[in-house]
Amino acid sequence: MMKYKLTLAVMTLLLAIGLVPAALADTLNFSLTPSWYAVEPGGTMVFSATVSAPNSNAGDIFLNGDSANLGTLSVDDSDFFANAPFFLAPGDSDTFAIFAVPVPVGTPWGTYGGFFEILGGAYGNAQNTIATAPFSVTVAPEPSSFMLLGSGLAGLVGVARRRFNR
Repeated sequence: MMKYKLTLAVMTLLLAIGLVPAALADTLNFSLTPSWYAVEPGGTMVFSATVSAPNSNAGDIFLNGDSANLGTLSVDDSDFFANAPFFLAPGDSDTFAIFAVPVPVGTPWGTYGGFFEILGGAYGNAQNTIATAPFSVTVAPEPSSFMLLGSGLAGLVGVARRRFNR
């Protein structure tokens, strides 16, 4: 009799688990504009985002926070908290300034790659990663620096040519 009750309990549990619908993980589509940018030292680049909740989502998706990494450069995410909607219903979309990258004077030239993640989920306090987008910032000298360097080199060539022709 005990064996029968245990078997019945296990079968009831398995049946109950089988009838529970699978939890749908709501998603968020996310893209950055631009996804890369060239900026001079001392400048700031502001990125915009387009976020949308697919119609297939089961309900509202909350945008509760963010996470970013750009190596040695910092990411100012105050635009996310000022501009992002609190949530998106299925089928909703929004475009807004999402973060800025200030490039300090003296930053070495080169390309810095990173990512930006939106955290949230089905509840107002969820902190799951719901969307990630890669981006990069190329630190380049200002064009006037190249012109100054080029004119200086041209002057040196002129002086060297004059001395050589004497």
